[in-house]
Amino acid sequence: MFYPYLIQSEDEYRRHYRQSVEDPEGFWSGVASHFHWRKKWDQVLNWNFEEPRVEWFVNGKLNITENCLDRHIKEGNGDVPALIWEPNDPKEPHRVLTYRDLLQQVNLFAEVLRIQGVRKGDRICIYMGMIPELAVAILAAARIGAVHSVIFGGFSAQSIADRVDDAGAEYIVTCDGAHRGSKEIPLKPVIDEAFAHCREVKKVIVFQRTGAEVFMKPGRDVWWHDEMRKVEYSGQMQVDAEEMDAEDMLFILYTSGSTGKPKGVVHTCGGYMVWAAYTFVNVFQYQSGEIHFCTADIGWITGHSYILYGPLCAGASSLMYEGVPTWPDAGRLWDIVKKHKVNILYTAPTAIRSLMSFGLEPIKDKDFSSLRMLGSVGEPINEEAWRWFYENIGQSNIPIVDTWWQTETGGIMISNLAGVTPHRPGWATLPLPGVQPVLLDDHGREVLSKDEDGLYKGNLCIKAPWPGILRTTYGDHERCRLNYFERFAGMYFTGDGAMRDEHGNFRITGRVDDVLNVSGHRIGTAELENAINMHHAVVESAVVGYPHDVKGQGIYAYVICADVVEDHHARRQEISVTVSKMIGSIARPDKIQFVQGLPKTRSGKIMRRILRKIAEGETDNVGDTTTLLDPLIVEEIRLNRIF
Repeated sequence: MFYPYLIQSEDEYRRHYRQSVEDPEGFWSGVASHFHWRKKWDQVLNWNFEEPRVEWFVNGKLNITENCLDRHIKEGNGDVPALIWEPNDPKEPHRVLTYRDLLQQVNLFAEVLRIQGVRKGDRICIYMGMIPELAVAILAAARIGAVHSVIFGGFSAQSIADRVDDAGAEYIVTCDGAHRGSKEIPLKPVIDEAFAHCREVKKVIVFQRTGAEVFMKPGRDVWWHDEMRKVEYSGQMQVDAEEMDAEDMLFILYTSGSTGKPKGVVHTCGGYMVWAAYTFVNVFQYQSGEIHFCTADIGWITGHSYILYGPLCAGASSLMYEGVPTWPDAGRLWDIVKKHKVNILYTAPTAIRSLMSFGLEPIKDKDFSSLRMLGSVGEPINEEAWRWFYENIGQSNIPIVDTWWQTETGGIMISNLAGVTPHRPGWATLPLPGVQPVLLDDHGREVLSKDEDGLYKGNLCIKAPWPGILRTTYGDHERCRLNYFERFAGMYFTGDGAMRDEHGNFRITGRVDDVLNVSGHRIGTAELENAINMHHAVVESAVVGYPHDVKGQGIYAYVICADVVEDHHARRQEISVTVSKMIGSIARPDKIQFVQGLPKTRSGKIMRRILRKIAEGETDNVGDTTTLLDPLIVEEIRLNRIF
């Protein structure tokens, strides 16, 4: 397949970038024209960051699944593998769904959804393992104009209930269970438990993956295979794709913020499609026929954009893996690369650091000859992990793309283009065309002076919209404004700090707000504290991040209890279980320190700066404590720090 918008040289990148800034409407109109639209847009862009309001391809009509599936078949590529599925158990056969196969399954399930009562605009929560049917459910929802909200399989019943309620979802698609490494994860039982905390839904469609016995409520719960069989027997195998406006909602994806309640980030059909496909093709320099392997879970935005929508819009072959990189041994990822002749491997620094810990034995005699490029996503990659990845997996001769982006951005924002623009250990490097980053100080002034290292450092903001930008937070547009557009007027504030060199290369330094990045997953400190405080003995807590060898950031919790804690280990276990129930196992604190008090100002504000320094081991330099209500509490916390 030929991609007219593919950038193939550094000079071409600079020319395209300049055009995207000087004439964004002309630039993106040209890119978007290479997709299938039922009706062309009346206006390319309408925006105002003060409100905020962003509309791309105004009044354009399309259906994203026609771009992901139908058009490739019409162009003679129906037999090209669309999804290659590698199961958790290496002894179980893998599956390949061509574009024709995938369209057939999507059509069948779209009709199932219609029979169950789903209509355009309805919200569907999807809580499944990493199986092809997850992709089918997502695309089927999009095909009939329903709004999908995928929930990561590690979340708790309470977290699911919160998301179902917030989205107003009346339909759920799930599995009996899921396989992940050596574990069998119960999914349907967690959904059932969630119903004790949330609104009743109309229908639950259950795919049978593990064979575990599950409760099925008559009239509400139905089996996937039974409903698909009914549609097959009826002969209704073709579903016309619903015509959608470019600004109609495509999906809601929940992400943590600086307050306790997760926020539903809304992405719409037209701009998101163009951005996901454009960034996929250009960052990875995708070539027709290649196998693209993104190791992310589809429950996160990376899976949405770079397992499904980006690759499928580009007619690529996308590999989807059910398990974890270290099971049944630390060589599994490399065995998958060899088995499927993977050309592009896109994974997280957490996974790389975890594999590093096993030494070089698991990669001994592995075949990496098919690899053309490597990629990193989820958090800034440290230089040691970058070099290990480059030297041992890339054999020191293939590029690494270090990608910075967020759930809210819809796709990659800052990254080198593989083999086109230079890579640099620890640096995301250059913004993609359409992305206009700026560094601001805490007063909102642009940073124009270099520091002693010859770098510009500040808060990373974006000063103009790109097609993949979030449109709102579901049901609460004011929250969107407050979270992203209020702190620095006229700018989108990323919540990250960054540095820039004199050549325009960016290095992301991490979060500057109260959000932790744990194994590439954003978790709000307020959300964690709310969960910890649900334990019956906890009076108050404060959570900060600290450097973690594998996760990047670990969770360090300072906890005040109402009683005298005699068995610290048992109490820590109890609190961890509480957090798991409220949020999920991914949010379990790594360290819990029991304290008599917290460092607070006279106005009652917790001085997290001090707690962060102690957690990071900077116990000899915690800064000024004279403004604290009780400065002595800092000494007690410092002396009892958990190593």
